[in-house]
Amino acid sequence: MSQFSTEVLKVAPYMDIELLLENSQESRIEGGLMDRLAESWADWMPHLHARRIAIGKDSYLAVWLDKEIEDKIDDIWEDAPSEAYMFNSLAQTMCMCAIYDLLPEVAEAGCAPAPRPTLDLKLALEAEGLRHEDEENPALALCRRYAVATYYPFRGGCDICDLSKECPKLQSGEGSYSVVLPGHE
Repeated sequence: MSQFSTEVLKVAPYMDIELLLENSQESRIEGGLMDRLAESWADWMPHLHARRIAIGKDSYLAVWLDKEIEDKIDDIWEDAPSEAYMFNSLAQTMCMCAIYDLLPEVAEAGCAPAPRPTLDLKLALEAEGLRHEDEENPALALCRRYAVATYYPFRGGCDICDLSKECPKLQSGEGSYSVVLPGHE
């Protein structure tokens, strides 16, 4: 079994309204709600984490929001489901904006490909408090609702994604058709 190391990456993404609208499938956001979303973005920034995980010659990026943010959004669901949907979209957008900041190629490819869930990667993510065992799903099951693990640096899109067989984006023909970069086969 390989040793792994982690490095904290500083990230402070800007709030991409266009991506938020795309994620929420909305065409506009009412002003008062937009103010609350912008305030939450600023409040959530200390709860956003990014780590480079090195395992042998391979390297990965993990980005996530603390469970505290999940709990806040769950509380909103009880009182205002339509607003909770927007806060859920905001959390997803925050994670993706962080990935785009650290790996701009992901924005161009349209997806952050999921790495193959090796034992070493599972152990490294578990050490960061991000992994839980899911007997029914051998994929890289992360225990945070708002979390992404991908290759770091960028290595390619759909061609290297461990979830490509189940990807609804690929099934619908909307997939990213990038190439695998030389040396990352």
